[in-house]
Amino acid sequence: MAETETSLVEAVRLALRRALAEDETVLVFGEDVARNGGVFRATEGLFAEFGERRVRDTPLSEALIAGMSVGVAAAGFRPVAEIQFMGFLYPAIDQLANHAGRLRNRTRGRLSCPMVLRAPYGGGVHAPEHHSESFEAMLAQIPGIRVVVPSSPARAYGLLLAAIRDPDPVVFLEPKRIYRALREPVVDDGAALPLDRAFVLREGDDATLVAWGAMVRDCLAAAAALAAEGLSCEVIDLASLSQLDEATLLASVEKTGRCVVVQEAPRHCGFAAEVAARIAERALLSLQAPVARVTGYDTVMPLPKLEHLQLPDAGRIAAAVRETMSYR
Repeated sequence: MAETETSLVEAVRLALRRALAEDETVLVFGEDVARNGGVFRATEGLFAEFGERRVRDTPLSEALIAGMSVGVAAAGFRPVAEIQFMGFLYPAIDQLANHAGRLRNRTRGRLSCPMVLRAPYGGGVHAPEHHSESFEAMLAQIPGIRVVVPSSPARAYGLLLAAIRDPDPVVFLEPKRIYRALREPVVDDGAALPLDRAFVLREGDDATLVAWGAMVRDCLAAAAALAAEGLSCEVIDLASLSQLDEATLLASVEKTGRCVVVQEAPRHCGFAAEVAARIAERALLSLQAPVARVTGYDTVMPLPKLEHLQLPDAGRIAAAVRETMSYR
C-alpha cells in the first residue's frame, strides 16, 4: 500500500474512515461533524460515505455528547465523539469522571466503556477565548481514562486507531497548531500504534527533552540548534500521558543525567510536574542537574497579539538545556 504525504488532520480523517469501514459498531458524532465535516474538517466526507446512522450531528451540548458516548459504549458500540475545542470540554468532565472512568469498576467488569472523546487543543492559531486551552493534566488525573496526544500525522493515525479499538475510554487530544503545519508519509493500512508507550524521536547523550503534542516539534528544533553547539539531546514524545511510559522516560534520564520537560499548559500543577516527580522518585541518583520545566505562564491564554509570549518555543527550551548543562 502506497504512502501518501498527509497532514495531521488528514491522518485523523483516514483513521476514522478506516475504523468506520472495518467495524459496524464504530459511530462518529459531535457538533457539525456530519454535513459540515467538523470545524477543522477532520470528518469531511464521512457523512456522505457512511450515512446518518453512523455519522451524526448532535445538539450544542458537550454534556450530552459525553453522556451519549457513555451510554452507547455501554450498549456495545464504539463511539468516537468530537468536542469542537478543548475549552468546551469542561461540561463533559462530569460524565468522564463519574461514569466513563468508573463503568468497568462499578459493574465489576461486566461492562466496559470503549469510547473516544476527540478534542482539538492548545494555542498557536490566534483563536478567541476558550479555544486554546491545555488542561491535559486535569484529564490525566481521572482514574480509568487514557489521555493520548499525537505529535505527528503518522502517530495521529496509529494512535487514534488504537484508541478506537481499546476497551476503555480514551480522551484523544489533537494539537491544532500542527493540524496542517507539517506533512509526512502515512500508510492507510489499519496498523495501530501501541498506547501507553513513549517514542524516542532523537537519540542523545547530554540531556533528555520530554514533550507531547505540538511542543515535540519545538523540542526537535531546539535539539537541532543545540547540536550545532556540540550538545546531544534525546527527544521523547510521551504520546500517552495516562498511562505514562515510565520505563522509556527513566531509561533516557539514566543515560543522559539531565532532563527538560516541556508543556504549553500553565506551569502550576501541570503534567510536566508529574514527569519531574517520577524522575525524582525513580532516577534521582542518575541526575546531574535538577529537572527543568519549560511551560506556559500561570495565566489564561492571551488573545492573539500576545499569544506567542505564552507559548514555549525552541529558544526557551534551548536556554533551559544550557542551564542544566551548567551543573557540573
